[in-house]
Amino acid sequence: IKPQVLPVVLDELRGLIHPRQLVFSIVAGARTETIAQGIQHRAIVRVMPNTPAQIGEGMSVWTATPEVTEEQRAQARAILQALGHEIYVGDEDALDMATAVSGTGPTYVFLMMEALVEAAVHLGFSRRVARELVIQTVLGSALFARESGRHLAELRNMVTSPGGTSAEAIYQLEKGGLRTIISKAVWAAYQKSRLLGDMSSKRGIRSISPLESPGIPTEGVEEHKA
Repeated sequence: IKPQVLPVVLDELRGLIHPRQLVFSIVAGARTETIAQGIQHRAIVRVMPNTPAQIGEGMSVWTATPEVTEEQRAQARAILQALGHEIYVGDEDALDMATAVSGTGPTYVFLMMEALVEAAVHLGFSRRVARELVIQTVLGSALFARESGRHLAELRNMVTSPGGTSAEAIYQLEKGGLRTIISKAVWAAYQKSRLLGDMSSKRGIRSISPLESPGIPTEGVEEHKA
């Protein structure tokens, strides 16, 4: 839902939600306060999922307003675990950060994979073989990183022999400023998420009577996986 459309959607939902119902919001940048004021309902869970949730391998970062009961939180966690992994955060600002990292993250990975496929085709592989090579390499690397529990730099060094092909490739990537480019991209996505939130807040609250602020949960970060 685009920020300019959100107020209309909230207006349509106002008065239709049962007091004991739990509302999930996956609108990028939209604060729980904006949703609460728009629909005149306080029990809200805000989630930032990502596309791998479609195959049960997603990463969902979520938070909840104080009005969400422990029973409802358990229900929310169960739903999100069905989509993959989930992390609860007490500070809603972390949702904007999650948007830039895990929410938008598949885009970065797919772009890198696309570039690797094109490079493999340029070397002489068929597109079918190139795609299989890249997908399995990325999948295997991700699983290895998760299962080994080792620092990512350590894993990288395991395949980077002095004077070898990996060392040469890494040199070119570092020389091209890959780390800086990724950092800038993530920061830009974070800023965009905050901007969308500000737009939603300004448009969503307009002509709607304010309610008492639900505040921010003070619990720490809780990570769970399916």
